[in-house]
Amino acid sequence: MRVIVYSSNSETRAQVKSAVGTRPDPALGEIDYVDVATAAVVIEHLDAGGVDLAILDGESSPVGGLGLAKQLKDEIDPCPPVLVLIGRPDDRWLADWSRAEAAVPHPLDPIRLGRAVVDLLRQHSVRVGARVSRSR
Repeated sequence: MRVIVYSSNSETRAQVKSAVGTRPDPALGEIDYVDVATAAVVIEHLDAGGVDLAILDGESSPVGGLGLAKQLKDEIDPCPPVLVLIGRPDDRWLADWSRAEAAVPHPLDPIRLGRAVVDLLRQHSVRVGARVSRSR
């Protein structure tokens, strides 16, 4: 599983990877993280394909993860699931606007983040499997 972790803050990227780990669910296999500090590089990776999940920090600067999530959902087809890290629980409406499939507030709760990541990766692997079966 290939997971993009986008944040302009290297500590936030490290927190995400530490909280989730490389094998949060044995059925999914190992997670290969791609650390990204700029929105342009996130777009390059998603354009190239092969990404199973994008975790975007809504507090990133100069391009926030919420606006980037909206852009990805509008421009990348098919777009992998997106999880946004939001500044506070009350910002959930912004996550909904961005069309992200999940949102986790700061400070990051490793259990909540891990569950959200596993759920999204499971759903994505089922959809990708169904898409491959239909194309045969």
